[in-house]
Amino acid sequence: MSRESQTALPGTPDQPELPGKLPDHLRAELIAFRRDLHMHPELGHQEFRTTAAIKARLEKSGLCPRVLKSGTGLICDVGTWDGGRPMLALRADIDALPIPDAKTHVAYRSTFPDRAHACGHDVHTAVVLGAGLVLADLDRQGLLPRPVRLLFQPAEEVLPGGATDAIESGVLDGVGRIIAVHCDPRVDAGKIGLRTGAITSACDRLEITLAGPGGHTARPHLTTDLVTAAARVAVDLPAVLSRRMDARSGMSITWGRIEAGHACNVIPMHAELSGTIRCLDINAWHGAPDQIHAAIDEIAGMHRAHSEITYVRGVPPVVNDPVVTELLRESMTARLGKESVEDTEQSLGGEDFSWYLEHVPGAMARLGVHTPGASAKRDLHRGDFDVDESAIGVGVEFFTAAALLDGRHSRPIG
Repeated sequence: MSRESQTALPGTPDQPELPGKLPDHLRAELIAFRRDLHMHPELGHQEFRTTAAIKARLEKSGLCPRVLKSGTGLICDVGTWDGGRPMLALRADIDALPIPDAKTHVAYRSTFPDRAHACGHDVHTAVVLGAGLVLADLDRQGLLPRPVRLLFQPAEEVLPGGATDAIESGVLDGVGRIIAVHCDPRVDAGKIGLRTGAITSACDRLEITLAGPGGHTARPHLTTDLVTAAARVAVDLPAVLSRRMDARSGMSITWGRIEAGHACNVIPMHAELSGTIRCLDINAWHGAPDQIHAAIDEIAGMHRAHSEITYVRGVPPVVNDPVVTELLRESMTARLGKESVEDTEQSLGGEDFSWYLEHVPGAMARLGVHTPGASAKRDLHRGDFDVDESAIGVGVEFFTAAALLDGRHSRPIG
C-alpha cells in the first residue's frame, strides 16, 4: 500500500480520524518555545538566536534543517523529495518589531527594552515548528503522502521583506504550493479567518524632505515657511490623491513621523515626513509612485519648497488562490468542524508572503488568538499585544491536516 493510500480522509465511512493530532507533551513544549522567543525578540536580519533555537529542535527530531545563506532563517524538508509532485511549503516569519513590550503581568515579557514580538511571529514560528515535528513522526510511520517543506523566513517587517531574499536563495525550489497563518486578535482562538482573493493590501514606504532658506518667524514672507509646507503636504497629499485615483482602489496614506525645526521663533531650513502608502488594488499600486511624486511636487511648489522624495516599494497584496483556500477550509473543518472557519475581509495590512504567490499558488489564513469571551482585544503592532496560547495547538493541527489533505486534493500542482 502506498503512503498516499494509507492517509485517511476525515468524515468518510469506515475510516479513522485524520492523523496528526498534537500530543499534550509537545503542546506544552511549543508554548514554552514560544515564550522563550517572546523573551528574546530579534529584529529583521538579526535573528541568529531564533534561527539557532529552531535548528537545534529540528535536528533533535532527526531532521536536517538548512540555514539560509543570509545567516538567519532556515528551511527543512520533512520526507525526501524525489523530484516528482512538488511539495507543500509551510511558512513562518521569525522577526520582531522595534517597539517596547508594554506587558507587565507576564513572566515572558521581552528582556530587551526596545524590541517585542508584537505581531505574533513567535506564534507563527511555534506553529510551523510543531507541525514539522508532528509531520516528521507521521513520515516515520509511513503516513505522510509526500514531503513538506518548512520555511522559517527572516525580516518580514523590513520592506520589501525577507521573502525576496529567501526566494532568491532557492526556498521555493521543488515547491508547488505554499500556506501560512497570521495571528488575528479579532478572531477567537479555535477559529481561522479565510478569504479567496486579496486578503491584505499593498504597502510601500514614503519619505519626503522639504528644503528652503528659512528665517525669522517675524518675516515669513521673506522665507520658505517649511513648517507650513510640511503641514500642507501632510494634509493635502491624501486629499489630492483621493481625486486623482479611483476611490475603489483603497489608497491610504498615513504619516508616522513629521519633524521640522528646533526653536519657536526660527523658521527651519529642512522638514521631513515619513509614512506608509497602502492600496487594495494591485493596478492602482503599480501607478501610485508617479501620481504621488507629481502631487508632492505641486503642493511643495505652492509654498516655494524644494522636495526630495524617497519612494520605497514594499509588497503587493496577498492574493489567496481559490483552490489552496479551499484546501485550508477543508483542513480546518476536518479538525474542528465548519463552525471553526469564518469569512474575513481584506485588510490594509501588508505582508511579504505576497512575494511567494508571485511564483507559486498559495493562501494565508488568519489564526484566531483572542480568548473567547474576553473583553480586551490587543491589536497587532502594540506593545501590549499578547495571544491565547491555545492557538498554537490549533495552528499545528490545521497545518498537519493541510499537509495530509494536500496529497489527495482535487487539483494537483506540477
